[in-house]
Amino acid sequence: MTAVTTVSESQIDTLTLLHRGKVRDVYEVDEKRLLLVASDRISAFDCILPTLIPNKGKILTQISKFWFEKLSAIVPNHLITTDISKMPEVIREHGELDGRSSLVHRTEVFPVECVVRGYLEGSGWKDYLATGKTSGHSLPPGLKQCDRLLDPIFTPATKAATGHDENIDGLEFKEIVGSETAAYLKATSLKLYKAAAEYALTKGIIIADTKFEFGRDANGKILLIDEVLTPDSSRFWEASTYEPGHAQPSFDKQFVREYLETLDWDKTPPAPELPDEIVSKTIAKYSEAYQRLAGA
Repeated sequence: MTAVTTVSESQIDTLTLLHRGKVRDVYEVDEKRLLLVASDRISAFDCILPTLIPNKGKILTQISKFWFEKLSAIVPNHLITTDISKMPEVIREHGELDGRSSLVHRTEVFPVECVVRGYLEGSGWKDYLATGKTSGHSLPPGLKQCDRLLDPIFTPATKAATGHDENIDGLEFKEIVGSETAAYLKATSLKLYKAAAEYALTKGIIIADTKFEFGRDANGKILLIDEVLTPDSSRFWEASTYEPGHAQPSFDKQFVREYLETLDWDKTPPAPELPDEIVSKTIAKYSEAYQRLAGA
């Protein structure tokens, strides 16, 4: 990993900023390519926190690069390069973007999150407690928090511009993207999750759940896009201490959420600052996940 740096918001005046998300800034390079810049912002409970996590954007970019390459035999992806020296000059001029930028093929993004769950936690656990189901899947009675599911399940969600994404069932998913595309996205998401989860387990990490995003390129080909299997888009647990029945120690931002839960904060902006200790532990957790998975 390169020297520790922080980037709150990228500024490339010669490119059109299309979108500034919770973490990523998206620029138009030309009609066929986009630039994704991963900042060091971190969000929780749909609020962007005022505290930056140094090098977080670089770690996310490099983890995604690792997975894009490793899983490319299952589905093509939108990544062209993360090497800034191979990007247009207008990008190379911004040295602060080195290591945290991805040049990608432009796609028409499907407005859904393709979520796969191998373990019962998060909104899936909450749905199960309330109804015995999650996203239309009936689950056996008596399951505990963080129990491993017999088989991974596909639990799509809508992509909310603001606020929480909402879990949807298979019928709603088909209505949004069409039956044929829905079947392909579901099958592909499950293949990706299973391959990644099997690999991660050899590195001592359980991937409890994750979300994938897909888009269709100008030639009509469906590509895996955005970020892939990062601590921001997944729950990573320590395999050696896994024990169902309670929340698990994690390598992801659940650690930050759990700290925020101890505060007298109503989960609406403005979000509170994070103390140095939490920032340091968060950097360490993200870094360890990258080092274990990518061997870098």
